[in-house]
Amino acid sequence: MKKFIAIVMVAMFALSMVACSQPAAEETPATEETAAPEASAEAASEYKVAMITDYGDITDQSFNQTTYEACKAFCEEKGIDFNYFKPAGDSDAERVAMIESSIDEGYNVVVMPGYAFAGAIKETAGTYSDVTFIALDVGAADLGDDYQLPSNLYCAVYQEELCGYMAGYAAVKLGYKNLGFLGGMAVPAVVRYGYGFVQGVDAAAAALGLTDVKLNYVYGGQFFGDADITAVMDTWYTNGTEVVFACGGGIYTSAAEAAAKVGGKVIGVDVDQAAIIDGAYGEGMTVTSAMKGLAPTVKTMLSEVVAGNFANYGGKIDTLGLVSDNPEDNYVQLPMGSTQFADGKFTVDDYKALVADMFAGKTTVSNDTTKAASDFATVITVDDQGAIK
Repeated sequence: MKKFIAIVMVAMFALSMVACSQPAAEETPATEETAAPEASAEAASEYKVAMITDYGDITDQSFNQTTYEACKAFCEEKGIDFNYFKPAGDSDAERVAMIESSIDEGYNVVVMPGYAFAGAIKETAGTYSDVTFIALDVGAADLGDDYQLPSNLYCAVYQEELCGYMAGYAAVKLGYKNLGFLGGMAVPAVVRYGYGFVQGVDAAAAALGLTDVKLNYVYGGQFFGDADITAVMDTWYTNGTEVVFACGGGIYTSAAEAAAKVGGKVIGVDVDQAAIIDGAYGEGMTVTSAMKGLAPTVKTMLSEVVAGNFANYGGKIDTLGLVSDNPEDNYVQLPMGSTQFADGKFTVDDYKALVADMFAGKTTVSNDTTKAASDFATVITVDDQGAIK
């Protein structure tokens, strides 16, 4: 599988990043199907693709929007009927209701982004054995060790600790010594991002011989910003924090609002958030983004479904990360176009060398989420502040 992925990644990831940089226009969910031009009669008759949003929307500039745009683009190209369905609220029952509604309307490929779908998957995948389920960021820890994946379900999870490491390493190499990590909820993916970030910060500080690098670490307890979280970020930035890795859906808004008041910086997550954050809060605010390849995963898996190859993937959970020493081929990476590289500090060539070392196993990153953030610090100081809520 990885050889196949490595071949298609460059074109797919380029397309996904272009899509992610432009907010989607709001549409009415589950009522208007997307009309695909010059549809293939065979494909259109055999497959209908539905995407179910989690508690967000297709304009969230993150998980839902990226997945929606990837599904839509693929289906339009292949002449396949596509629609998205938005649950009425944030519960397993409401997600199940939308999955069942899509199936009742004849959709036989269901794409679901986010760990929150674990409960709904367990209620539906085994029941609707003639439907193909593709779940992004849903892993064994979410589904439970006793859950046996049916052959009509494929799950992809990502090595977030790797791109978290890249982001932390780059930030310190670029000259930042006072950093912060603001996570959403302490779910495995967010924790892996955070712990990778700590390890990258620590490794770069060690490489530079620094012992005065400080890192504040906290979880917001939710995936959106609000006044309470912004107040904490205000305190961080006014007390010297220079850049915050805001990791968890819309929680970046609290970090960006606080940063804008003092000329601070942020690091984006999941997709290249530079255009989103800089456009709303100030040019040059986003140092880099720790990205994972949601769109390439969608395109690869839908391609395999249409090609009749899904049996090679069904019943599996794949962990996607580095498949090449070329950064742009990988499922976890930094955006080379918007990262604020600087000569004499951290350049594109430095980044490529870092990725090559990681791919070769010369640089390793722990994904042990049973530890504390401070356990990964050897030369830096980590102030673990727990959770805001």
